[in-house]
Parts: sequence; C-alpha cells; structure tokens
Amino acid sequence: MKNNLFDRFKPKESKFFPLMTGMAQVIVVASDLIIECVQITNHTEAVEYYKKIKEQERKADDIQNQIFEELNETFITPFDREDINHLSSTMDDVMDLINSCAKRIMLYSPKVMPEASLRLAMFVRESAGFLVKAIEELDVLKKNTNRIKEYCEQLGVVEKKADDVYEHFLIDLFENETDAIEVIKLKDILHELERATDAAEAVGKIIKTMIVKYS
Repeated sequence: MKNNLFDRFKPKESKFFPLMTGMAQVIVVASDLIIECVQITNHTEAVEYYKKIKEQERKADDIQNQIFEELNETFITPFDREDINHLSSTMDDVMDLINSCAKRIMLYSPKVMPEASLRLAMFVRESAGFLVKAIEELDVLKKNTNRIKEYCEQLGVVEKKADDVYEHFLIDLFENETDAIEVIKLKDILHELERATDAAEAVGKIIKTMIVKYS
C-alpha cells in the first residue's frame, strides 16, 4: 500500500516523453510524404497522398488528445503543464500545416508545381529531423542542454532558408506567371510549407525557454 501511494506522487515522465516523441515521428512521416506529394503529376495521385497525410494528421491529433488527458490525470508532471501543452500543440501545428498543404494541392490541382515547392518540402523534412532529435532528449534535458540547444538553433537556420526560398519564389511568380488563378493557387500552397517551418522554429523556441526554466 505504501508503494502504491508513493507512485501516485512520482513524476510521470514515462507517459509524456513517448507521446511527444511519437508526435515528432508522425511529423517525420508526413514530411516524407509531402516531399513526394509536391512532385505528383495528376489529381488522382494528389488525392492518394492527401489521404496518407491526413492519416498522419489524425494520428497527431490522437496523440495530442492523449497528452491533454494525461495532463488532467497526472498529479506531478516532468515540466509545467502549460509548457507540455504548448509544446505538443505547436508540434501539432506543424502537422496541421503539412496536411493543409497536401489538401490544397488536391483541391487546386495546379498545372505545374514549381521547383521551390520541393525545396520547401525538403526544409520541412529537415526541420522534422531536428524536432525528433530535440524531443527525444527532453527526458535528459539537464544532461544534454547544449546538444538540444543546437537542434533548436538549427530549426531557426532552416526557417530562415525557407523564408529566402519562399520570397524568391514570390518574386519569380509575380514576374513570370500570367495566369492570375495559378498565382493564387501556388502562392497559397507554398505558403503552407513556409508556415510549417515557422511552426517548427516555434517548437524550438519553446524548448529553449524550457531549458532556461529547468536546467
């Protein structure tokens, strides 16, 4: 009985870290799919890729719901509840934006996807890789502070690269695309990819704030 009572008040790291790592891994899967999605050549393929990415988005939502439930049920958490919720919900934003990009490709059926879309999709994938690395080491945050900081810094580097690509894409789009409808389609699609790297950088900023608070 004594041990059971003690267990109720122990930090429940085992619940939260696997869930957050699982969400980061879902983002990796989705980012691999979006790289393929921006290279499709017909509507049928676009529909299939959207379905695959939507499946990952649902998985991320399920994990986010599990984290929320655990926050309500766990007496002692490894970090402040607000930090855990903010971190997981911002990761979910990354997944939502990848899904939103795939949905727009399916709905808009652009004539030709520009080369910048592939570059941006690859930046999303690069961000996802750093997310996984940073999240996987949160349970030993105090021991690997410098390494986790570096992963977070890289998220900022990738975001700046994505901004540059998107800005140059817009310049080229407005100068050379004569079909106004295609301008609207492509601008909207690529904007979601650029926003996904913004959201990934936001995850890094949250983690850096947590490092200051807990290390």
